[in-house]
Amino acid sequence: MIEVEDLRVTFRLGHKRVEAVRGVSFGIEEGECVALVGESGSGKSVTARSLVGLAGPQAHVEAGTFTVDGRDVRRFAARDWRRLRGRFAGLVLQDALVSLDPMRTVGAEIAEVLRVHDIGDRRDRPCRVQDLLTAVHVPEPERRARQYPHQLSGGLRQRALIASAIAGGPRLLIADEPTTALDATVQAQILALLAERRAAGETLLLISHDLAVVSALADRVLVMKDGRIVESGGTRSILSGAGHPYTRELIAAVTGRRRESAAEPGEVVAEATALRKVYGDRTVVKDFGLTIRRGEIVGLVGESGSGKTTVAQLLFGLTDPTSGHVRFEGQEFSGVPERARRPIRRRLQLIAQDPLSAFDPRWTVRRIVGEALPKGENPEPVLERVGLGPEVLDRYPRQLSGGQRQRVAVARAIAPRPSLIICDEPVSALDVSVQAQVLDLLAKIREDDGTALLFISHDLGVIRDIADRVLVMHDGRVVEQGPVRAVFEHAGHEYTRALLDAVPTLEVIR
Repeated sequence: MIEVEDLRVTFRLGHKRVEAVRGVSFGIEEGECVALVGESGSGKSVTARSLVGLAGPQAHVEAGTFTVDGRDVRRFAARDWRRLRGRFAGLVLQDALVSLDPMRTVGAEIAEVLRVHDIGDRRDRPCRVQDLLTAVHVPEPERRARQYPHQLSGGLRQRALIASAIAGGPRLLIADEPTTALDATVQAQILALLAERRAAGETLLLISHDLAVVSALADRVLVMKDGRIVESGGTRSILSGAGHPYTRELIAAVTGRRRESAAEPGEVVAEATALRKVYGDRTVVKDFGLTIRRGEIVGLVGESGSGKTTVAQLLFGLTDPTSGHVRFEGQEFSGVPERARRPIRRRLQLIAQDPLSAFDPRWTVRRIVGEALPKGENPEPVLERVGLGPEVLDRYPRQLSGGQRQRVAVARAIAPRPSLIICDEPVSALDVSVQAQVLDLLAKIREDDGTALLFISHDLGVIRDIADRVLVMHDGRVVEQGPVRAVFEHAGHEYTRALLDAVPTLEVIR
């Protein structure tokens, strides 16, 4: 179906030329699933988009051989690509909320594909739309078709996006990081849906940075790094005997390891008692209790909407509980005036999920980190602790990679030597190897400084690797808690078991 030899994609940025894809060669046979694996910036998404003419207006694409569905596409005009997309290939992107038009209903979005490719009679299209939504297991398809993307959950939006991608009956489905931002159970549902399409004979190109996700679906794996394919082969052979060091790094980052602590938990740092938070007629946190001791890492896990981020806001004093209490270092912290909290705040820090949104884009790294230090103190030693050199001091957040930005966020949090750091999904948007580096860094800070961490995540794999104890939240309540090993090996609540069953696993074959 696709044959590519010596594919090169170059972007012009001002006076510079950046080669994003450097001499890539591969083929895709009808009926197989090929996985393109690599970290952010490896060139995998640019490669995939080039296959459907969407590399971008600033991209220069050239190749020795470039055939799609038997046609040489090197001289394709825009109208030729438009005929190819939708009919031959459907594209599913990572963020459905961005990909779907917010001004159109889901039904109108899917119907556009039918209209553009002149599929079916106009009067029949609403029924076809409902059939497509049914095919991707969207409940109440007639009602959902009338809704806008923001009215759907993340999982339903992603299903609607897949329905739009398959509306033209494409022979090839390109799925670019389709599950990265989703909770474990929703991720499992989308992967099961892709497996269904695969079993029905569709050809699938799956792009991911996570070998655990692709291992259950792919026939072959192409591993990309710095714009090149560094290793390729059957999925089983890659997992049983990866030859390239980079592939072995990806596998090691997924399989993970327990970051055990030799330190004993100390005195109580923070305590929450019978917390309840009500917004309007909805109770989002119900009877929540928690104790965190010095040098302890406590995991708080649950799906989106479970109430865990609201708990973080209550503990951090960003909102007050409807009832219940928060105490920090023995002092009342909830329901008191902000002036009473202010002297305590330096000892309580937050690492957010997206530092690019959390930082002032007009500030350099020097100012971001320096703000947390005593006036005039040099921020270089703090940056050195998180593995960053002085060369980043005068850069702005947008000039840093995702991993560098998260390290700056950690540096900013540890600068005042806090007693407790609340980590709210701090690694969910990072590549697996960068994620492992940040987890190692946080574990080392706990060991060196005795800092307590509340680690909030929907990823049980991350919690397993770093936390001492875990609390599982569902529908605003803690449904299970205990030492990590005990909860993971002998889960007592059905919701915990469902979360654990949904986590994609990578079995390295020996």
